Amino acid sequence: MKIKKCAKKLLLKNGTILDPLAGKEYKGDVLVENGKIAAVGKISTKDANVIDCNGLIITHGFCDLHVHFREPGREDKETLETGSRAALAGGFTRVCAMPNTDPPIDSPESVRFIVEKADACPIHIHPIGAATKGQLGKELTEMSGMAEEGSVAFSDDGLPIMDGGVMRRVLEYGGMLDLPIINHAEDVCLRNDGVMNEGRTSTRLGLPGNPVEAEGVMVHRDLELAKLTGAKLHVPHISTATAVKNVSEMKKQYENISAEVTPHHLFFIDDDLKEFDTNLKVAPPIRSQSDRKELIKGFKNGTIDCIATDHAPHTIEDKEATFDMAAFGMIGLESCLGATLNVLVEEESLDLMTVIKALTVNPREIMGFETDIFAEKTPAELTIFDPKESWEFSKNDIFSKSCNSPFVGRKLTGRVKYTIVKNQIALI
Repeated sequence: MKIKKCAKKLLLKNGTILDPLAGKEYKGDVLVENGKIAAVGKISTKDANVIDCNGLIITHGFCDLHVHFREPGREDKETLETGSRAALAGGFTRVCAMPNTDPPIDSPESVRFIVEKADACPIHIHPIGAATKGQLGKELTEMSGMAEEGSVAFSDDGLPIMDGGVMRRVLEYGGMLDLPIINHAEDVCLRNDGVMNEGRTSTRLGLPGNPVEAEGVMVHRDLELAKLTGAKLHVPHISTATAVKNVSEMKKQYENISAEVTPHHLFFIDDDLKEFDTNLKVAPPIRSQSDRKELIKGFKNGTIDCIATDHAPHTIEDKEATFDMAAFGMIGLESCLGATLNVLVEEESLDLMTVIKALTVNPREIMGFETDIFAEKTPAELTIFDPKESWEFSKNDIFSKSCNSPFVGRKLTGRVKYTIVKNQIALI
């Protein structure tokens, strides 16, 4: 991947423009001038640097609400800079970074640290602040001060807030700030020491299971508390049919609810763990085929709003261990588009517009970011990709500092070619 400054005038010529905000798809050109959108449509100009986009889709830059960039504290796994390169390779121009760093992002000063350091990175990185001090689930952080410094949401992701009273107060303060609250939806007591989905496969493999009820109970509680407090609740990485049903029913009663699904929960099932690939050890775990089908159904009917990678880098030492001792998490930015289109477009025949909207407009709306990316004079955030290219994901396609991906060796459909953001262009 090469990253370079955009030409003063850059013309993306003969592409298929997919505008997920307007819901329109048409052949045309996009002119970027001094890093900003100058025109969209049929454009004729003589002095521009031209990229032939014939056969390619030109759309909004992707936005990921859920990444772990590990800085500060675990720069051996990922940094803001290396995470940015992984994002560019996946077509992402904007991401929201979770606070479970070392130390956690749980103060206005730590939020400011991320904001200031991210300014030099090639993508837009927004910090999500911890909801409780030290992510211990007991005492609320200085949420107002953190919001003033740039926190776009609050979460103790990775560590569920088990105390219902604390979660209620977090939601109340989040409601006052009009910012989303994101709780890692697992009941720790029900999860116990489970390392994969509880079922026939876990029994056959001799691994402790994590029941679907662990997620269902927590999602139900959080939805009820959100309704009680009038707060915005975003449900992360939904993995079970029960959670999909809970979210669907609550959305009929209360509007400030949103939900995400990861590409890996759409792509894999628990039977794929039979080779004990620790890269498939994630939290929440890869579930059954029936759960996977309900996730797809929930995405199709709008219960699930967006796709988020839950990009979670780990060192080789963290993953090259017995399955029960290996760390939870996988990287996912670089493989996101190919895995998602493979499942939803190729296998499920869902229209491309709906899928791209879940990677662009919907996550931006949830976080309150600008959604009209094609508007004139808007700083260019564009992703150009081939929707039909079939390719095999390899370690050479990984730009993260870590390489813990179960997609290596898998056939994917749809590949990012260029990403434009911050007046730079990445050639993948």
